[in-house]
Amino acid sequence: MTTWVDACATDDVDEEDVIRFDHDGRTFAIYRSPDDQYFATDGLCTHERVHLADGLVMDDVIECPKHNGRFNYKTGQGRGAPICVDLKTYPVRVEGGRVLIDLG
Repeated sequence: MTTWVDACATDDVDEEDVIRFDHDGRTFAIYRSPDDQYFATDGLCTHERVHLADGLVMDDVIECPKHNGRFNYKTGQGRGAPICVDLKTYPVRVEGGRVLIDLG
C-alpha cells in the first residue's frame, strides 16, 4: 500500500545537503542532490544508530558523523567498513514545492 507523507518544503533542503524528518516515531533523512533531485532514507546509521542528518553529504554519499561510515543515499548501499547493513530508501515525489515520501 502506498502512503505518501508530506516531509518538508523543497526550500528546506539546501543543494547537496540533508535534513532530519521525524514521523510516527521514526526518523528519516531527506536529501537534495547537486542536480536538484530529492531522496529519502532511514534517518539513522545502520552501524550505531546515529542521526545521518548530522553527517556530511558529498555528491551521492552521506557520511555518518560518528565513525565515518558512508552510504549512497540514492540506493542505500553501504560503502565499506564499518557499514555492514545497507540503508533503507523510500520513493520520493515533489508536488507544489513540497517533498513527499512513500512510507507504505
